[in-house]
Amino acid sequence: MTGLKQPLLGVVATALVIALSLGLISLFSFEVFTGWLSIGLMCLIPAQIAVAVLWQTRHPEWAAKQRQPAKGILLILITVAVGAIVVPVYHREAGGGLGPSPMFIQCVIVSVVMMFWFSIMWGGWPFNAVMKSRVTAGLATIAVSYGINLLLFRVLFNYEFMKDAPVYVASLDPHGLFSAWNVLVFYVTSLSMMFLTIHFDLWPLTKSPALMTQPVLGLVWSAIVLALGAILYLIGTRFLQMDVVVFLVRVPIPFIFGTIVVLNMLQNSLFAKLSQPAKGLANAVAAAVIGTVLAFLYSSLTGVVTGNLSSGPPTYESEIWLASALLSVTFPFLIYYAEFLGFWPLKSD
Repeated sequence: MTGLKQPLLGVVATALVIALSLGLISLFSFEVFTGWLSIGLMCLIPAQIAVAVLWQTRHPEWAAKQRQPAKGILLILITVAVGAIVVPVYHREAGGGLGPSPMFIQCVIVSVVMMFWFSIMWGGWPFNAVMKSRVTAGLATIAVSYGINLLLFRVLFNYEFMKDAPVYVASLDPHGLFSAWNVLVFYVTSLSMMFLTIHFDLWPLTKSPALMTQPVLGLVWSAIVLALGAILYLIGTRFLQMDVVVFLVRVPIPFIFGTIVVLNMLQNSLFAKLSQPAKGLANAVAAAVIGTVLAFLYSSLTGVVTGNLSSGPPTYESEIWLASALLSVTFPFLIYYAEFLGFWPLKSD
């Protein structure tokens, strides 16, 4: 135990996790890192969300009752077990049993967004309401979120824009309603708006008790997040005419990453004495600044860690690398360390 207190504890822990993440990334080529490594780690995140959000790391009891680091290790192994089931299932259903195609990778990416949606905004409803076992309810939420995600993927995503590219696999293209990049970026932008509302502790919704019960909260919160996401998406990609993928890695992804640092790694300690909405505004600004600075840091280290990559269309190598490095690798490692391991050994049980 080091005796570190917040926010210094969070700063040190974040720096350690970033160093570990970049070290891991450096061991792989760009293709492997943005392919199978990122896919595997992303398939751990929905189970990770269930453990951290729905189970509050208190379930299953046989794991949660252990002292650190045994508790954290056991909970991590649960997410690995779930991921080991998800990878082959999604590899077959979304990837056709082939390699890490864009279709497979993007379907996995949005599965994370879907699990956040069901776990946080809907609070695991209706399963938490009808099932006595938290563990069973959490597993049901994971399964249903993956199922609905696959359905929406087949309805919404269209890859005809890349039909002349060597990575295009016609049999895997759902031929959905919208261009795939646009849908994916809207998903992630809306998710960033969910995190924005969390900075405000759901103010002003908390002023109405009737709104704070499910499923009303899920419906209202979803509507707000989708509206805010649409506004931000349209401002960035239409009004400012930013390339949709560049917008993704400059706006919503850094904000999400910065939010994880502010709320999870720093444990909401920066502006704890402020009341809402001042606290939410301060937290949101801090998340945007921290996320942007860290995204710039990662970008500046791309050449050192992986090598020179091209930027922009058609391949978006540097943008895909940055998104994968922040949200596929560092993000789950931050949550594992802060929520599962409880900052061990920097902090005692």
